[in-house]
Amino acid sequence: MQNKGLIKLFAFLFGLVSIYQLSYTFVTNKVEKEATIFASSRISESEDGYVARREALEATYLDSIGDNSIFGYTDYNDAKKKELNKGLDLKGGINVTLQISVKDILKGLANNTKNPVFNKALADADIASKNSDDTYLDLFFDAWDNIKGDSKLASPDIFFTKGLSDEIGSMDEASDDSVKRIIRTKVDESVESAFEVLRERIDGFGVTQPNIQREGNSGRILVELPGARDIARAQDLLSSTAQLEFWETYESGNQNVMKFFYDANLKLKDILEPAQKAEETISKTESEIDSLLSDVAQDSLDIANEFNPLLSKFEPAPLGYAVGSAAVKDTAEVGAYLRMPEVRRLLPTEIQFTKFFWERPAEENAERVRLFAVKSSRDGVPRMSGDVVSDASDIFDEYSKPAISVNMNVRGAKEWENLTGDAFNNQTGIAIVLDNKVYTAPGVSSGPISGGSTRITGPNFTITETKDIANVLRAGKLPASAEIIQSEIVGPSLGQEAINSGFMSFMIAMAFVLLWMIFYYGKAGIFADIALLFNILLIFGVLTSLGAVLTLPGIAGIVLTIGMSVDANVLIFERIKEELDKGKGKREAVQDGFSNALSSILDANITTGLTAVILFIFGTGPIKGFATTLLIGILTSLFTAIFITRLLVDWYLSSRERRLDFSTSLTKGLFKNININFLGKRKIAYIFSAILVIVGIISLATNGLQQGVDFIGGRSYQIRFEKVVNPSEIASELNTVFGSGTQVKTFGDANQIKVTTPYKVDVEGIEVDDEIQNKLFTSLQKYLPDGMSFDDFVVGADDKVVGIMQSMKVGPTIADDIKKNAFLAIIGSLAVVFLYILFRFRKWQFSLGAVAAVFHDVLVVLGVFSIFGKIMPFNMEIDQAFIAAILTVIGYSLNDTVVVFDRIREIVDEKGWRGGTNINLALNSTLSRTLNTSLTTLVVLLAIFVFGGESLRGFMFAMIIGVLIGTYSSLFIATPTMFDTLSKSFQGEKED
Repeated sequence: MQNKGLIKLFAFLFGLVSIYQLSYTFVTNKVEKEATIFASSRISESEDGYVARREALEATYLDSIGDNSIFGYTDYNDAKKKELNKGLDLKGGINVTLQISVKDILKGLANNTKNPVFNKALADADIASKNSDDTYLDLFFDAWDNIKGDSKLASPDIFFTKGLSDEIGSMDEASDDSVKRIIRTKVDESVESAFEVLRERIDGFGVTQPNIQREGNSGRILVELPGARDIARAQDLLSSTAQLEFWETYESGNQNVMKFFYDANLKLKDILEPAQKAEETISKTESEIDSLLSDVAQDSLDIANEFNPLLSKFEPAPLGYAVGSAAVKDTAEVGAYLRMPEVRRLLPTEIQFTKFFWERPAEENAERVRLFAVKSSRDGVPRMSGDVVSDASDIFDEYSKPAISVNMNVRGAKEWENLTGDAFNNQTGIAIVLDNKVYTAPGVSSGPISGGSTRITGPNFTITETKDIANVLRAGKLPASAEIIQSEIVGPSLGQEAINSGFMSFMIAMAFVLLWMIFYYGKAGIFADIALLFNILLIFGVLTSLGAVLTLPGIAGIVLTIGMSVDANVLIFERIKEELDKGKGKREAVQDGFSNALSSILDANITTGLTAVILFIFGTGPIKGFATTLLIGILTSLFTAIFITRLLVDWYLSSRERRLDFSTSLTKGLFKNININFLGKRKIAYIFSAILVIVGIISLATNGLQQGVDFIGGRSYQIRFEKVVNPSEIASELNTVFGSGTQVKTFGDANQIKVTTPYKVDVEGIEVDDEIQNKLFTSLQKYLPDGMSFDDFVVGADDKVVGIMQSMKVGPTIADDIKKNAFLAIIGSLAVVFLYILFRFRKWQFSLGAVAAVFHDVLVVLGVFSIFGKIMPFNMEIDQAFIAAILTVIGYSLNDTVVVFDRIREIVDEKGWRGGTNINLALNSTLSRTLNTSLTTLVVLLAIFVFGGESLRGFMFAMIIGVLIGTYSSLFIATPTMFDTLSKSFQGEKED
């Protein structure tokens, strides 16, 4: 090997940089361990709020030493930014996909027009979006073109507004196509604005290594907050529009407002009383006849005297700026009454455009809240909006309570002076409304306020809350609503369990591979082990330097790389043994062995790499992490096997006195004189494979596959209990609560279940998430420890041993996109590999054989999951992880097949076809490599399957089946298919 000095230098520098990059992770781990020891030594685990107090002390400690120099080249704050990023499944936190409402953006660009054609197009786009992969904007344009008639987008009541008229130009000359281009640009700018607003909010949230990125032109934004503990706070931060408004209230006890409530109550009685009477009468028909007569008479009297739909739930207030109050549980019903058109028409002319806002509850568990009526005009626009805010900060008021200071720009200062002047003159209050909730409504006692500053206070503000509100006000409001259409929430305890299980599987797999290489290849195996350890150092070093995120599937990818990277060394050592058997000297055998194995190594790794690239392109989240580590592992494995192992072998053989055998006394001669007639058994293999595939297809047609939330939409919850529970019993209870379709399965240990429900799958919003979690808590309370609170039950609590450990939500639209991407990933990988093999082997029969084997393997794996999906004691749902497993199986199968094909090409080019004799020779000569690689890979997969955690078991099971069937298909499907489809002219003579 030439340029040894350059390779040594490169390897030295590569290793040094990797150690340097990983040193930051070592520093942060060391400091955080010291922080935990510091905090634990100052409080007792028996104290109330132990976890929260410990975390607070840890944070204080880390803040105090954050800038202190460590080892002379870094400090904790700097190291934290450069450490190895751990993903959501290892660190806990929240991962959400937000859908920015393009509909809201379009309505805003059109100034909330009442144009019927425009609004009909929006409604049609809403319907079409439920069954289409196209963007909402494209669907709106299609709907517009279908119904527009003589209407034009460049109309004064649509897009030819004050804000767009300059860009559109002439209203008469502007075509719809030209306006569409402008609207596309404006929508993209709005989504980009939302992206920047969210980025600023996240920067102020306080988590390390957040990730935020746009997903193409779909209006979707992916946000990952690893390590976020307060899940509810994170969700509010991401979905809050931060719509700050200033409204003038009515004067205390306004007679028109008070009269409206009493008139509204009478109107509601006229509307609702007949239905109320009918309901009461029907409910009594099931009672005794004699009881019925007396009850109906009494009930009729009660209805006439006491039925007050509004005033029984709402209490008007004749004094103060609030116009009344209601129980928190009744606010939705009261609000619905006040929004009814028949009721709105009762508003006196002087106050006909009045808007109503509920206050933010004065206490966390408040039973009643107040209602405010504010002055509004026909267009419903507030006197002032949040776009005048130039800065906001969290402060303490004169009573040492948390508050928010707001400073306004020049325009805002003028508007604020006018508003406070009017409020002073009219003796009214100013309602400060954030996201449709009144936070405070002070009066003005000393005339107009100049300077453009104000303060938002609240009776139960917390420091965290004021920080978050100030943060979102500084960042600005979102240009449109943002709905969480996909989310995954992982509790920190579950993340730590994943780290422990991942580390265990990693160490077991590593120990087996290292020992096996020494057992099989002796001293040469030691050199392969050194190269393998160096390979792992490089993988982690590259991951850290690239800022990539290490996930649990990523650990699986690294562990799989350990098993597969052995393949290159096995290929090399087997070729060296063949050269030695030909009588060559050690040096010459080593040189020829490395040279002859290079083609097979490159072909095998390129085909696997191509499938990993496809997986990276179409995968999301943890699956992309799996593809990343697999790609990095392939590259580093090639470097260490080809160069590092070679350097070590050459160094050892530089002394003539040293003897290096590439086997041990137990493995010498193993697989040496095997002569199996593989082609002669191909008809039996065809029949066996046909039976496997047909049975699998029948099961797929009848039983189908258990599709996960990824593919069908819905919500899933991983819930752990103190004791063993019966999933069938719980399923029966939850189906009563959520309706049919809710599934409950044991997930891992018998005290842990996975609940999947399609309940309100089409409805977005945190309110629905809270509703479902509340229903789960109520339904499962008898299985939970006595006294367990709802806050302790939901995901996010640290050191959790009982409750929701992990939750996931996938909207139906994004589920369709995931399925489409999964299909494209599989078809794309097959197409790319077909073309690569055609390019390398110059005969389409080789490509056909490889693709036939891959189709065979995929169908068998799908069949196994269909047949045994409901039998196996672990999760076998079809989700994104399963697609990653299928693509990895494709890569592995192709890896094996390409090595065999490469040897066939080499032998046939040298000796000719001779019927099937030389093909059998090629298959037998690679058998040692095939079984060696398959064995090490299988043991690695088994280690992950057993010790890697419940979430990976289905993933690993698919890969175990794939490796077994892939090894079989490379020998009995790929090669025979290639042989049978080659013309006799290529074969040279008839089959033996």
